[in-house]
Amino acid sequence: MSGPAKNFPDAARAALEDVGLQTALTNLKQGFQVKRAHAMAALPDPHGLREAGAAIREDALARLGDLLEQFEASVQKSGGHVHWARDADEARTLIGKLLKDRGVKTVTKGKSMVSEEIELNPYLNTLGITPVETDLGEYIIQLRNEPPSHIVAPAFHLRRQDVEESFRAAHTELDAGRALSERSALVAEARGIMRHHFEAADAGITGANFLVAESGTAIVVTNEGNGDLTRLLPKLHIVVTGIEKVVPTLGYASVLLRLLTRAATGQDITSYVTFSSSPRKSEDADGPSEFHVVLVDNGRSRLLASPVWEVLKCIRCGACLNHCPVYGAVGGHAYGAVYPGPIGAALNPGLEGAAKHPDLPQASSFCGRCDEVCPVKIPLTRTMRHWRNEAFQQGLGSPAIVRGLRLWAYLAEHPVFYRLSSRVARIALRLIAGRKGSLAKLPYLQGWFGARDLPRPAKASFQAQWKAKR
Repeated sequence: MSGPAKNFPDAARAALEDVGLQTALTNLKQGFQVKRAHAMAALPDPHGLREAGAAIREDALARLGDLLEQFEASVQKSGGHVHWARDADEARTLIGKLLKDRGVKTVTKGKSMVSEEIELNPYLNTLGITPVETDLGEYIIQLRNEPPSHIVAPAFHLRRQDVEESFRAAHTELDAGRALSERSALVAEARGIMRHHFEAADAGITGANFLVAESGTAIVVTNEGNGDLTRLLPKLHIVVTGIEKVVPTLGYASVLLRLLTRAATGQDITSYVTFSSSPRKSEDADGPSEFHVVLVDNGRSRLLASPVWEVLKCIRCGACLNHCPVYGAVGGHAYGAVYPGPIGAALNPGLEGAAKHPDLPQASSFCGRCDEVCPVKIPLTRTMRHWRNEAFQQGLGSPAIVRGLRLWAYLAEHPVFYRLSSRVARIALRLIAGRKGSLAKLPYLQGWFGARDLPRPAKASFQAQWKAKR
């Protein structure tokens, strides 16, 4: 996360012209949106479940310190170890020391947005340690040296032929004439390659969807089984996760699991739900000899004390991305941050500061769909509005937008000028629109009109119509 942020407007324009990306993005509506709608509708009380999920997350954040201490005590009681990292650098250093002290050369990794956040893979490479992503999507983008474009489906931006090209370039030891025209062939090839890495790894690193304070359990959900193989086969298992993931009990975690899988992929439950609580015991047939959990703050405590603390309720389902018209138009890479979409626009400024991501809160139509589908009811539009205000107060972002907002504020504070200017603008726009009924372009607003038209204004203003009808 320490690298320079992308210029979102420029990146968005490039994404709109990327034919392959635009083709891939059509799957949002056909896949994620439809499946989520069916899964939630099948619940007896989906609104009540969302209310319960929101209450669980709010309660956990309200007593976060106590729950984390309880989690640490539970892990230690079971023979594991907990490490606290104030920032990304401290987290990387802790993990690197654990691995170097044990002579680790190869690490298999389960999917983890926090490991992306702290830029763990590049750091391990500098230590001479080879990290291998075992989630299929993460493995694909690792081969392509790309960041994830989606929280749940990191290679969502790619087409089948893109994956085939990457496999042929990376797996040169295999027959060059092999058939890879079917998705099943690509999956089978990845499975064969991955088996070797699973068997050879000295350590396994996973994230955590939830941490359970009462039992010291880290829960990971997957559909590929890579989470189990990553934690069971090596001698050392390290969980790296944000401090906000903790919940009090397994019962509360089960409520959130019901929401997570339905909101993320439209499944009642994922294929694998993995519980890790300790190193291997004497009666266990398999498992790691050592179990370590690295709890990462990296700005979360500061965010918890801010007016937009509710963004930390997020359970990383990606539903807001799947329903956002902006994400659906430009994909995830345009955001230039680890967390894309509405959750990224709400979370990244809180973790890294508004100055680094002044454009991201602007990347929203404020249609409210993200609020409607969030399983734990995060007020995402309100949070983005907060960061818009912060960017304006700090004089960040586009100078033209800042000047426009200052002009708008002046007019809003002077009703006479407001009514006069709105009347002139209404008459002018009606003349420009003529009989067509809408405006397709205006000077200085080419970007806005690039995706929409403006209806011809009414003869009378809203206030005039309201006054007449009253």
